[in-house]
Amino acid sequence: MINETALLESKALRNGVLERTEVLNRVKALSLLPDGMHVTTAMVATYFGVGIKAIRSLVVDHRAELEDNGYRVLTGPELSSFKELSGIQSRTASLALFSRRAVLNVAMLLRDSEVARQVRTYLLDTEYMARTQPVENPVATDAISLDDRIDRRITHILGKTVVPMFNALIETSSEHRQELIALREDIENVERKLCWHHRRLSGLEGEAPSEKVRATIKAMTWQAFEHHVADLLRRDGCTQVVVRQARTDRGLDITACAADGRTIAVQCKNRAGRWSVTSADMQKFAGAARAITHVDIALFVATCNFSLEAQAIADLSGVITVNRDELEAWSAGVRLKALRQT
Repeated sequence: MINETALLESKALRNGVLERTEVLNRVKALSLLPDGMHVTTAMVATYFGVGIKAIRSLVVDHRAELEDNGYRVLTGPELSSFKELSGIQSRTASLALFSRRAVLNVAMLLRDSEVARQVRTYLLDTEYMARTQPVENPVATDAISLDDRIDRRITHILGKTVVPMFNALIETSSEHRQELIALREDIENVERKLCWHHRRLSGLEGEAPSEKVRATIKAMTWQAFEHHVADLLRRDGCTQVVVRQARTDRGLDITACAADGRTIAVQCKNRAGRWSVTSADMQKFAGAARAITHVDIALFVATCNFSLEAQAIADLSGVITVNRDELEAWSAGVRLKALRQT
């Protein structure tokens, strides 16, 4: 088994386990900003029990890697919009934000922190178990915290039938072992999402999570929306995520690489009301994504729906559309199917 200190030296090893952000809360509770996705530099320092200067110094030394995993600095209108949405009271001209993935990245780079060391150790223990052994039933220990109605019934089925089935297949299969492990992780994600929805419903005094997500997206500027989509890509394992935010981008608002190396181009449309994506919009993006840059995955993400003509063009050209309902589900924690490893 790899020693935890190896993560300090090898970027390749770090990249291989960055999707396991759940280990952060297993070691110590990580407080998030009201948007549910980011923390500030001070919050990162508090989590790891170090000074703010230590975090800032680490950012200077590893800025490019951290930016690939969700670190960014807000300024100007984007900062004002974020303050309004999150309720942050600050007079600073800039604000550094870390995604959960970036916080995990910090844990694998920070030497002088006992919390960071524990995260690295736990992370490697979890990765070792996932790669070499069938897991114990992850549902039973948490089932008591689920709602006594439909959530309990679903988790009972997952724990008593589906997970044991995958355990048996993993033990006996060699050719499809990695695929089975990935499928089992998806099942575990379902269980985690059920727990998450239960907690959110309990804390929102009756307000459904989808309504909260919808309101947050609706209040975003187009710049904030593009960064929101970029954060979702990073959350789902993408690297080299770049928000272009230029009017000469030929419709390519974001570029990235999926976890399995496929290249990605994204067009974002932040429109309200009854507006829908037109065929002209789709033709422009399809041409840029396929004829000019030759990307593997072309995503068109919109806060509205797509016209019948636009959807037809997307189907013919291989563009994957993400409409309003799919965007809300993605934002609430459901992993986008197109980004799963092939």
